[in-house]
Amino acid sequence: MGIKKLDTIWFDGQLVPWDAATDHLLAHTMHYGVGAFEGIRCYQRADGKSAIFRLREHIDRLLDSSIICTMDVPFSRDQLMNACIEVVRANKIASCYLRPLVYLGYGALGLGSLEPPVRTMVACYEWGAYLGDDGLKKGIKCMVSGFARSNANAVMNKGKICGQYVTSVLAKRMAIKSGFEEALMLDPQGYVAEGTGENIFVVKNNVVRTPPTSAAILAGITRDTAMTLLREHGFEVREDPIARDELYTAEEVFLTGTAAEITPVRDIDHRRIGRGEAGPITRRLQESFFSVVKGTDTKHDHWLTPI
Repeated sequence: MGIKKLDTIWFDGQLVPWDAATDHLLAHTMHYGVGAFEGIRCYQRADGKSAIFRLREHIDRLLDSSIICTMDVPFSRDQLMNACIEVVRANKIASCYLRPLVYLGYGALGLGSLEPPVRTMVACYEWGAYLGDDGLKKGIKCMVSGFARSNANAVMNKGKICGQYVTSVLAKRMAIKSGFEEALMLDPQGYVAEGTGENIFVVKNNVVRTPPTSAAILAGITRDTAMTLLREHGFEVREDPIARDELYTAEEVFLTGTAAEITPVRDIDHRRIGRGEAGPITRRLQESFFSVVKGTDTKHDHWLTPI
């Protein structure tokens, strides 16, 4: 899905025309991938008003990722949150996906060079269901990738870091070329980690399980949302290691993420999951989630930042 051009992008503290938000081809991050980013959604709710979902948590993680990358962000948390609000308002868009990015610009290309300046931008654009509207309703087909998540001594799994997504891109491209919608990745020990850009949950005997944050996964914000909502509904949620074959015998599997939202999985490695459709717990979670972000739920207003 292509990006539809809007009017402005927030770039280093000011709104600039969309086509003016550029940098030099020798920007450090373009060559080596040392940068931090976030994916955030703004939804128009049932009352017609728009709100950004869990904005503070996303900006906190952006700043944490920047610390991991040894980048000193020249803007505060509040300034970055306001930048997100400002860019949505400026583009007069009711629902959108936001992409904040902190990166190293043009200055030098030595691997450890401290000369490149830290640049910061926030863009927003229209983006529908990441894995398709049919995927949200009917579920998607996944394959277990031959690419594995690296261990904690190889990569900084808790950071949302640009260069670390190369493996995810390769796994995703291979899945699509092989006739699947998504790839699932294992950790170095062979346990289930996550999708290429989503956390994963399995359901069996009314117990919902997901890999713990001590595993080689990103501590997803939608993951935390899903766990909170499921527990509010009385479901048992465990953070446990999950073996690959437990995916095949699960009654339900679903993925969570800002882009993917709550997406059911109906098939893994040509094995039908449950009835081959979204299961009842997944459906219940979807209803709760979309009631929070798009509907009339007011219990979780602390997750919403009005535009």
